[in-house]
Amino acid sequence: MIVSANQPYFAPFPGFFYKAHLADVLVLLDEVQFPRGTTWITRNRFKNDQGTLWMTIPVKKKGLGLQNMNAVRIYHEGHWERKHLASLKNAYANAPYFADHINFIITLFSKKFEKLIDLNLEIIRYLIKCLNIDTKVVLLSELGVQTRGNQLLIDICRVLGASCYLAQSPAQKYLNPDLFRDAQIEPKYFKLPALIYPQLWGSFIPNLSAFDLVFNCGPKAHEIITSLHPRIQNEHDGCPIQK
Repeated sequence: MIVSANQPYFAPFPGFFYKAHLADVLVLLDEVQFPRGTTWITRNRFKNDQGTLWMTIPVKKKGLGLQNMNAVRIYHEGHWERKHLASLKNAYANAPYFADHINFIITLFSKKFEKLIDLNLEIIRYLIKCLNIDTKVVLLSELGVQTRGNQLLIDICRVLGASCYLAQSPAQKYLNPDLFRDAQIEPKYFKLPALIYPQLWGSFIPNLSAFDLVFNCGPKAHEIITSLHPRIQNEHDGCPIQK
């Protein structure tokens, strides 16, 4: 079994779902510390006639100190939900498949989620369904694992019965191969292939929210992601990537 893990990003980019596609189980790290600075957990990029469209979910941080990811609450002042909805409508009104998703978008920005994790999970699960990715998604909080760092990832694999842990190539400098070897878990690393697809509004901008891919390509989005061939590093016979 191949396990991967990721922070629960807001409206993640296609590479997030490509990694999910390569794994058997994707663990969303909802019980780790929420970052102090700028983070993809609260914001992402879309595209409009001006180019890059940034969208941020405001959260409550003042006076709260360090927070776990699943404790962070959304700040609802300022009518940002209405502004985000209007921005998406203006940006994607002419996208071929936007109409197929408008009801979800309207409902999403009318729910008034209390916690950021619930908003992000709603989006991640919706996009996984749209992209027809059959990987199982579980939350760290469901596994009862309390360790940190490399040991956290090893214990996640142990609880799930996994023999391989999959990460993107940049993570290689942070993972201790000896610890994984001692636990009889093989770490594997992949380099994300370039993903190009039809977009509105001029020159292609990579790594936007996967909503951009879904709005523009509809059912073909699944093929665009799953037809990519990963370049796997440190691959051994015990854990081939075949998805």
